[in-house]
Amino acid sequence: MKLNKNLVLLGMMGSGKSTIGLSISKKLNTNFFDIDKIIEEDQGMRISEIFKKKGEKFFRNIEEKTTLGILKSSDSVISLGGGSWLNEKIRKEIILNNNISFWLNWDTAIILNRIKKNNRRPLIKDLNETQIQKLILKRSKVYSKADFEINCDKLTKEQIIKKILKIYERN
Repeated sequence: MKLNKNLVLLGMMGSGKSTIGLSISKKLNTNFFDIDKIIEEDQGMRISEIFKKKGEKFFRNIEEKTTLGILKSSDSVISLGGGSWLNEKIRKEIILNNNISFWLNWDTAIILNRIKKNNRRPLIKDLNETQIQKLILKRSKVYSKADFEINCDKLTKEQIIKKILKIYERN
């Protein structure tokens, strides 16, 4: 199948955007862009180091520039960083242009379990469980503006991929 729109994945850190995006791109034999990985390669350091050395504002500026540049491509699968969708410019570019967005939505407890012990997540490293839950809830309200929501809790990776591809093919 040839993509006629970019397929964009969004969701919380730890939601599987990169893993699922890479698998989808292989199935479709198309380009895959992981925004966080591109930024890390361009900057020569991990996201956590960028936050630590240059600050969140610097990171968000680079994230916006990188994401908007990648969105100009076509026939691609794109994994957004966890916070990218919060940026209105990025969100409008995706919604208004040649893209279709999928929110990988997981139960808060599953996401908490996946991310709370990970030191590579700069936004949550100093937060307690309640604060992380609030962050997830706050972001979920914005993530819900995606074209499609995929409730992933009871699905395998392959089932998530099949569901996304089925929806994508209809659009």
